[in-house]
Amino acid sequence: MFKTLLADFRIIFERDPAARNWLEVLTCYPGLQALVFHRLAHNLYSLRFPFFPRLISHIGRFLTGIEIHPGAVIGQGVFIDHGMGVVIGETAIVGNYCLIYQGVTLGGTGKESGKRHPTLGDNVVIGGGAKVLGNINIGDNVRIGAGSVVLRDVPSDCTVVGVPGRVVHRSGVKVNPLEHGSLPDSEAKVIRTLVDRIDALEQQLESLQGQLSQSLLVKSHAESSLSHSDRSFQD
Repeated sequence: MFKTLLADFRIIFERDPAARNWLEVLTCYPGLQALVFHRLAHNLYSLRFPFFPRLISHIGRFLTGIEIHPGAVIGQGVFIDHGMGVVIGETAIVGNYCLIYQGVTLGGTGKESGKRHPTLGDNVVIGGGAKVLGNINIGDNVRIGAGSVVLRDVPSDCTVVGVPGRVVHRSGVKVNPLEHGSLPDSEAKVIRTLVDRIDALEQQLESLQGQLSQSLLVKSHAESSLSHSDRSFQD
């Protein structure tokens, strides 16, 4: 347990440029404090102690604004940044070195028993306000954009955005988890494709209109010539 908490402590300095010193991290980072409460509660929960694991979890929620069920399994080096409003359900599994932002929910989709919460691989990044719901598997190195709602399995090394969440990028290259600005804008790509298609159709329409005008001009000239010939023949 001490080794795991040490990894939780050290990862903050790697992933948060605002972390200045150890005292500040210990006293002013609710994500770390919530994990301390959870790891104590989880150990008691694993030993089947009644009542106390949920009480410790509730106290941690009251003090940090982060709700983690004692039954959730959380790997080492997990960083819950800011953390307010984070909810992690009873059967959720969070891999090593995941990065979770404020407002994230790892929840269920119904009242079924058994495994009903998500399983996250290692090095997963979940943006603020994202919801990952149901007994689904999120692969290693997956990035989930802020505000996304993920309801299906996601393969490793993918980026997911949108409601419902959809895979917009696949890559085997590990990226910096703090580079949120590099998330692809799938809607902008779709709009750009539609605009390009409209431009192409407008060009085709202009070309057809030009051909039609030319054809009408030739036809009008031919009819005029024929009419002139008929009058000359009558005279």
